[in-house]
Amino acid sequence: MILALVTHDDAVIEETAFQALTMARQLAAELGADFRAVWVGDAPDIERIGVYGATTLHHVTHDALDDYAPQAWGKALAQLVSSLSPKAVVAIGSDRGNEVMAHVGAFLEEPMVANVRDVTPGPEAWEMTRTRWGGSLIEKATLEAGVKLLTLTEHALEATPADSPVDLSVEAFTPDLGEADLIAKVTDRVTTSEGITLATAPVVVSGGRGVGSAEGFESLEQLAGLLGGVVGCSRVVTNNGWRPHSDQVGQTGTVVAPDLYIACGISGATQHIAGCKGAKKILAINSDVEAPILMSADYAVIGDLTEIVPAITEELRKARVG
Repeated sequence: MILALVTHDDAVIEETAFQALTMARQLAAELGADFRAVWVGDAPDIERIGVYGATTLHHVTHDALDDYAPQAWGKALAQLVSSLSPKAVVAIGSDRGNEVMAHVGAFLEEPMVANVRDVTPGPEAWEMTRTRWGGSLIEKATLEAGVKLLTLTEHALEATPADSPVDLSVEAFTPDLGEADLIAKVTDRVTTSEGITLATAPVVVSGGRGVGSAEGFESLEQLAGLLGGVVGCSRVVTNNGWRPHSDQVGQTGTVVAPDLYIACGISGATQHIAGCKGAKKILAINSDVEAPILMSADYAVIGDLTEIVPAITEELRKARVG
């Protein structure tokens, strides 16, 4: 049996969680094992989960699991694993997925391998490659454990539905939780934006130190608006207080995979590249011909972004009028 944890935020599934479901289904097929999914908390999105081929959804319910609580999620999943004895548990390598799976490993006293890119299962040990140091290093690893616990690097695998529909059955599971398991829990939510987000936008226009100021992002906002995208930024921008941390793209921010990523005045530090390398195309606008981001870019415009970005925006406006 292979289990896949469906990570979600207040019953809204993380889009990258479907990538973990895809990997779990592929592993199950390779091993000739049953593929099942796990949902912790209320209101499972059964319809969306079912198309990925799981035969059973283990619905973990408890009065204390009305919202995200990492240790409680981890303990609940560990108890489910102990009762089912699966060969492996897969989750997406998001902040939430990595956090929960780390707790599972601690409770089960088993190693947890984070940010895996591909896996070759063996009779005992499993061979795998995993992302390290923000994507600048790919490590070959061997995992020997009673149950293999791993998270999949976001965007390392395309989420694909199963070839044939499966009737998904639901089985309830109630874990044994105590107050100590709820020491960290989401108790309130504040909506800071609506519509498309940094993680789901088809186009992201990001700015770095080269933008120069908070006011300098106005031209990036205009360009993003015309392209149906959103604005992101590098860590130095948030450190300077020009944009909120929620706009940060990178290893310590949001990992994005848009159709187009436009990097304006961004040098291209390793942690930033780790956040945007999943983009289908990267356009770099930079005045420095030796900026590291040019090595990752599909296209580059060398020059002053305060002239280039408005010029692109103006041409887009003309094209729309025409």
